[in-house]
Amino acid sequence: MNPYTHHPLNPYYDPLQTHAPGVRGRFSEGTDVIRDIARAISGQYNAITCYEKLIRLSPKEDERKQIMEIRQDEINHYHEFTRIYVRLTGQSPRIKKEECPDDYKKGLEFALKDEQQTVDFYLDIADKARNPAVKSAFIRAAQDEQNHAVWFLYFWTKIIHKSE
Repeated sequence: MNPYTHHPLNPYYDPLQTHAPGVRGRFSEGTDVIRDIARAISGQYNAITCYEKLIRLSPKEDERKQIMEIRQDEINHYHEFTRIYVRLTGQSPRIKKEECPDDYKKGLEFALKDEQQTVDFYLDIADKARNPAVKSAFIRAAQDEQNHAVWFLYFWTKIIHKSE
C-alpha cells in the first residue's frame, strides 16, 4: 500500500495531515479556530476537574457512576482536542483554570449551563473549521455535550423537586 494514500483504512493515514508523511507542514486553520480550540481545551480541563468534585459530592451511587462516564467523555475530548491543537500549531495549549462550585446542587446547575453553552460553541467551531477531521471531532463532541446537559438537568431537577 502506498504510504502517501490518504484513506482511513491506510495505517499511515492522518486526517489532519495534508502533505506526505515525513514532510514538514501542517493543515492550516484560521487563527480564530485555533484560538477557539485552545479555549475548548481549557473548558474540557475545567470540566474534568469540576466533575471530579461533583463525583465526590454526589449523594447517590447511580449519579456518581453517570458523572464518571461524563467525565471520561470529557477526558477523551480533552485528549482529542489537544492532539488537534498540537498538530495545527506545533505547541502545547495553555490551560486557563476556572473554579467549580463546592455545593452539589450549585455544581450541577453550573455543569448544566456550561454543557449547554458548549454545544453551541463546538458547533460554531465545526462550522468555521476547514479540515473535515476537525469538523467531525467538534460535531461529535457537541453531541456528547448535549447528552451531558440532559443528565445534569435530570439530576438537578430531582434535587429541585425534593427541596420544594
